[in-house]
Amino acid sequence: MILNFFHNIWLLTNNYKLLLILLPEWIVMSGPSSTNLSATLAKSLNYELHEVETKSFPDGEKKIRINEDVQGKNIIFVQSLYPPVDHHVMQFLLTVYKLSQMGSKVYACVPYLAYARQDLEFQRGETASLAVISRLFRSIGVNSLLTVDIHSTHGLGYFSFPTFSVSAMPLLANYVSNNIKLNSPLAVSPDFGGSSRVEAFSKLLNIDYISLKKSRSRTTGEVVMEDSNVEVAGRDIILVDDMISTGTSIVRAANYLHKLNSGKIITLCTHALMVNNASDVIKEAGVETVIATNTIPSDVSKVDVTKIIAEHYKSIQ
Repeated sequence: MILNFFHNIWLLTNNYKLLLILLPEWIVMSGPSSTNLSATLAKSLNYELHEVETKSFPDGEKKIRINEDVQGKNIIFVQSLYPPVDHHVMQFLLTVYKLSQMGSKVYACVPYLAYARQDLEFQRGETASLAVISRLFRSIGVNSLLTVDIHSTHGLGYFSFPTFSVSAMPLLANYVSNNIKLNSPLAVSPDFGGSSRVEAFSKLLNIDYISLKKSRSRTTGEVVMEDSNVEVAGRDIILVDDMISTGTSIVRAANYLHKLNSGKIITLCTHALMVNNASDVIKEAGVETVIATNTIPSDVSKVDVTKIIAEHYKSIQ
């Protein structure tokens, strides 16, 4: 009986070793746009970290090279697609194509997914850009896609392979709770399209929320803010959005709220694109601070999304 016991232990041990050999190895590969996030993700998952060798020619064309043997391995390729957007998109396409060609299984991690705002044909003759992106990703061999706070969950339907969007709102809410003192805070979405987002955020902090309504002409682009019946006088405001590009929506909302005698205003977003002089424009509008995640590296990237990305990959293994 004792011999049988030790024999069974030996079998289990060797079967486990065999299983480890047969299971594909996982590697985090860093794209040029997400080196820091890739490093923290690899450390969190306890995976090896490799980098893509990249080069840009004088005429703007891109060249990439994979220096490791990736055949039969699962690659988490991390590349955020913030400005210069097309530059980072081409790096992504060339890299994933080569990884697939070399025999690896590519799990694309795209913390900020460019072109996600154009997920419908808003005017006749326009292209639903995200539909094109989804086809490109499929054609080069993306096996699975993970992003953070996609602009509209409607866009997920364009992808024919497993596609996931994890939310950074709990991380942002936790940051506010631990670092910022507010008087009778009110969470505000700068437009009605963000209603579900601001509602979910407000529940995390157990505070009130409202969504501002605006009317926009799709032809001229002119926007008018509609009056709100909610009392905001004297209350500190948390403007919540998924992204800030030029800052126009934030400035418009801040100006409107100041007219209603609000208290101080802070702004939270997942993706801080902050193009042109957005930071200065937002500050001039009386917004005290902007807090964003590190899906896009910037001076306002104060919240790390490594945790939610790592949790996703742990859940699928």
